[in-house]
Amino acid sequence: MPCRPAPLQIEGAWNEDGKTPSIWDTFAQTPGNVHDNENGNVAVDHYHRFKEDVQLMKKLGLKHYRCGRAWRPCIRARGPCTG
Repeated sequence: MPCRPAPLQIEGAWNEDGKTPSIWDTFAQTPGNVHDNENGNVAVDHYHRFKEDVQLMKKLGLKHYRCGRAWRPCIRARGPCTG
């Protein structure tokens, strides 16, 4: 059984480690754009809980997990990271 979540749905940590807001962060944080004004600021906090999440995936019997990452942690205000 494979699993492929979208970064906005799971990552959280929207403003940590030099991340800049994505277009989805900006959209979801604008009042009235999303039902109940929910956003991905915390989501399921996979950013901080990935080790625990991997153990849960093992328990569920997942054989494949494609971990998507948002580009914004890699792109800084002064340009792309180089190393």
